[in-house]
Amino acid sequence: MGLSIGVLRETLTGERRVAMTPKVIDLLAKAGASVVVECGAGEEAGFPDQEYTAKGATVAANAAAVSEGAQILLTVRAPEPGGLVRRGQIVIGMADPLSDPQLSARYAEAGATLFSMELVPRITRAQSMDVLSSMASIAGYKAVLIAASTLPRMFPMMSTAAGTVAPARVLVLGAGVAGLQAIATARRLGAVVSGYDVRSAVKEQIESLGAKFVNITIGAAGEGQGGYARALTDEEIRSQREQMAAVLKEMDVVITTAAVPGRKAPILITREMALGMSPGSVIVDLAAERGGNCELTKAGATIAENGVTIVGPINVPATVPNHASQMYGRNLVTFLKNMMTKEGVLNIDTADEITRDTLVVRDGQIVNSRVQELLGVTASRA
Repeated sequence: MGLSIGVLRETLTGERRVAMTPKVIDLLAKAGASVVVECGAGEEAGFPDQEYTAKGATVAANAAAVSEGAQILLTVRAPEPGGLVRRGQIVIGMADPLSDPQLSARYAEAGATLFSMELVPRITRAQSMDVLSSMASIAGYKAVLIAASTLPRMFPMMSTAAGTVAPARVLVLGAGVAGLQAIATARRLGAVVSGYDVRSAVKEQIESLGAKFVNITIGAAGEGQGGYARALTDEEIRSQREQMAAVLKEMDVVITTAAVPGRKAPILITREMALGMSPGSVIVDLAAERGGNCELTKAGATIAENGVTIVGPINVPATVPNHASQMYGRNLVTFLKNMMTKEGVLNIDTADEITRDTLVVRDGQIVNSRVQELLGVTASRA
């Protein structure tokens, strides 16, 4: 008998995505799995219940009915385990274990198994499972639209009967997936775009999108582990800020995307730097949920200081729920199939780097070394 998989309706305020779309159910059905979807789970993303049933899924009345018969629960945000997650059940979703390790601890207490999709390693074989890259791409795109709708001027150069309108000047800080998508989107809207990242290796990527690379000297290379930017020293930060302040004065829009996994976002724009920008300028801080790259950022709010507008959007991918769900669902199914045998049996093989890195809790024991360290759990107890 194949795997029984449950798809829950998201309960977090503002979360409009769904873990699986009707289109990817075929991929699981071919592997012999059965799927039960909570009633209304895909509605806000544009996927009504009848589309799931048309693909062979069963629609259940509530979360309890989904959980009751499912070996595996697929979610966007890993739910609180109390009362919903059964002992021995497997939950796959985003659990943010490096920032919220206590949720993992509660899964251990519940006797469940938890995979956290944020921990998918950035290796070639795992690219099709990388939910952070998928969601970052959407965030980068949407950040530019937010900036364009907030800026009191247009992005492209226009020749009109009233004269020529100069294009907006946009700076993107951070050239990961979100940053590169923001650069590409701003360019498509006709802005003059510049990009900056502490990792000098991404200069070619920035320039390949038609943007100018901003040269700021910080000393040693800014490349960290896993392709992320490393945390800078205090002296490097001071030097970076001094040089960046001069660049910011020339910009109409700044989009910040810099983040270090499991840590508070680095401050790239101090209060003084932000207030030194021209009145009418806009900062869109995609790191708002991690504390913000701008010192003035307030998560989930838009504020104005000295004529400069600072936007701190949260859960940006959820504002584009249809495509975000399609991308996330494809990532999730590819991840799950990586652990399934040809006979459709689940095989949690920790010799596989992808499985090992994403497995946080197994049968009530915290097994991820990074989470163990955060919780003070010894390997012998795990």
